[in-house]
Amino acid sequence: MNTDHYTYRVTWSAEDAEYVGLCTEFPSLSWLDPNQEAAFAGIRALVRDCVADMLDNGETPPEPLADRTFSGRFVVRVPPEIHRALVVKAAEEGVSLNRLVSALLA
Repeated sequence: MNTDHYTYRVTWSAEDAEYVGLCTEFPSLSWLDPNQEAAFAGIRALVRDCVADMLDNGETPPEPLADRTFSGRFVVRVPPEIHRALVVKAAEEGVSLNRLVSALLA
C-alpha cells in the first residue's frame, strides 16, 4: 500500500512549542519535532509503520482520501426555517437552491 497518498500536514503547536505532523486518515497519530521538515518525515514514517503493522495483523488500513471517488452529492438536514430562508435567497438571486448552497459552502 502506498502511504504517500495519505493526507499529511504540519502545523505549529504553541502548546508544545514544536511542529506537529498529522495524518487525516489516522487522527490518533501525531509526530512532534522542533524542525518542520522532521515533523513531516516523522509522521510519514509513523504512518508507514502503522500501516505495515495493520497489514501484518490482517487489518485493513483506511483508504487514502486522495484515492476515493466522490459523487459530489451529500444530503444536509436543516431546520425548516433555514430551508425556507435559503429558498427565498436563491429565488431573489435567480439561482437554484443547489447553486446557492454550493456557492455558500465554497
